[in-house]
Amino acid sequence: MLLYVTLGTNDIDQARHFYDVVLPVLGYRRQRYSEEEIGYAADGDIRCRLWIVTPFNRRRASNGNGTMIALEAETRADVDAFYRAAISAGGVSEGEPGLRPFHANFYAAYVRDPDGNKLSAVCEAPEPAAE
Repeated sequence: MLLYVTLGTNDIDQARHFYDVVLPVLGYRRQRYSEEEIGYAADGDIRCRLWIVTPFNRRRASNGNGTMIALEAETRADVDAFYRAAISAGGVSEGEPGLRPFHANFYAAYVRDPDGNKLSAVCEAPEPAAE
């Protein structure tokens, strides 16, 4: 359904540092970089799916109230790692990793990037049985 998503930034270098630390935890890597935009994609993807950009109109980037990007995580450990990486890279907590009431296996963490954009990592897989 979605081709790609863009998020605005007011400091491309700060954003690059944040996303270069956070996104590899979920399998995304920086594929494109310029003074105006950064593109991230999974290895082998033919297109960047997440773009961090300075606004085209040259006005200050702002985040939307009620706007959030949810990124898929394969495991709950990946959600935990995403959260730790985001906080260590200058993000702000909007909800520590844990189960949410949306369904029995909805495990998520919520953060804001240095520009205030809200992100989440979500794993919907059941917790593996203990051996």
